[in-house]
Amino acid sequence: MILLSLGTTLMHILIGNIIPFLFVLGIVVFVHEFGHFIVGRWCGVGVWTFSLGFGPELFGFNDRKGTRWRIAAVPLGGYVKFYGDQNAAGLPDEAALAKMSPEMRRKSLPAQPVWARALIVAAGPAANFILAISIFSATAYFYGKQTLTPRIERIEPSSAAAAAGFLPGDLVLKVDGQAIPGFSELQQVVSTHPGKPLTFVVERQGQDVTLVATPVLTDVKTPFGRQSIGLLGVRPSTDPSDLHYTYPSLLGAVGSGLSETFGFVEKTLSYVAGMLMGRESASQLSGPLGIGQAVGVVASWGLVPLFNFMAWMSVSVGLINLFPIPLLDGGHLLFFAIEGSRGRPLSDRTQEMGFRMGLAFVVALMLFVTFNDVWRIYTS
Repeated sequence: MILLSLGTTLMHILIGNIIPFLFVLGIVVFVHEFGHFIVGRWCGVGVWTFSLGFGPELFGFNDRKGTRWRIAAVPLGGYVKFYGDQNAAGLPDEAALAKMSPEMRRKSLPAQPVWARALIVAAGPAANFILAISIFSATAYFYGKQTLTPRIERIEPSSAAAAAGFLPGDLVLKVDGQAIPGFSELQQVVSTHPGKPLTFVVERQGQDVTLVATPVLTDVKTPFGRQSIGLLGVRPSTDPSDLHYTYPSLLGAVGSGLSETFGFVEKTLSYVAGMLMGRESASQLSGPLGIGQAVGVVASWGLVPLFNFMAWMSVSVGLINLFPIPLLDGGHLLFFAIEGSRGRPLSDRTQEMGFRMGLAFVVALMLFVTFNDVWRIYTS
């Protein structure tokens, strides 16, 4: 009986969390690496390997140009290995280059001009942004957009909103000069600015009223575990007339996709800047465990929320890879920028030291976010 119960539990975890997580991560990683691959092929660079995952190969095949397409045992990423790459990190392999024929050397990545190498590297994050824009645009066009008017129905006693003078019936128009089209946008602004005084413009009985309120940092339980966010202490309208559905044109849907994608980029960069300046807590960072838990929750909501989550994850992967950290795409672009400005690349030793430092940083970050995930799951 115990074994049956354990098997049922494991099956639930597999179907509810692991499979959706691998589905979302697999598509995001494939699109990222395919961006590198297709632009590399377009630039005439030879490709040894296109790998989804790391470690031992589970299965694979060779295409007509000799590229090995493989699925590996550790499904937490992927890589494209071009001619002249030493490893999955993209370090130049001088020993291998010396043994190549002149024709193969011409097709190697290190033999390409700086602009071509930069284009190949930047294509991965660009592909992630294109995927996100496509998903957001498609969901807006085919399923429409639901908007809840940012009208306040109830004020929590002793809350930041009560102290600031909010009243039931207030319609929030702007926060710090930013227009607020819906209640979800109001929640996003408030939740990401705990402890910061915000200036609200509300419509009250046909008049614009200006209020200043400071969201309170509060530990709340969410479907994704416990999170610390800013709260104002207001409840949205439950009047059906305040819930609107819009179905944009194709051009409008693309505009919505662009706005959603780069709005998320702006919020992420604002959070990172706040974290570096001590205004934001690093406890909100999540790793594979937290993301896997979140994907499982979102997958239970339906296919459209799952694809929207995939879009947000794609933006995150593309943006993180642009950070100027050796080992990531942004680190390669930084080295290429230095090479372009000084007319010659950094020495092999300098590049290798940079990649070692980048690897140490990434490993430390993974350990930190894994600790965050475990702590969040344990305390939820």
